[in-house]
Amino acid sequence: MTLDADVLRLLQDEMHRTRSSFKQSLNQAVRRALTVGQPRKSEAFVLRPGPRGLRPGIDDTRLGQFADQLEDKALVERMRRAEAAAAAIQERATKKRRGRS
Repeated sequence: MTLDADVLRLLQDEMHRTRSSFKQSLNQAVRRALTVGQPRKSEAFVLRPGPRGLRPGIDDTRLGQFADQLEDKALVERMRRAEAAAAAIQERATKKRRGRS
């Protein structure tokens, strides 16, 4: 069998990347190419539930309060950004007016 130069280079790259032999890399490449589009045999996905509940130290009676605090922080941040944007617009307008005078 004779391989084209570009195919040989791809195969050598694969050998280096996977640290496998020429034979292993070639067989894997041929196997992948010949099974493209064929359904794979795989096990069904099984979801195994884990323990439920909150992490230690989290008080479930205060989650509403925590959500309110997060919402307040987000609101304050939005207001801070809006004020900064308004100040920047005002500053540009002031500079523009000074430039006309």
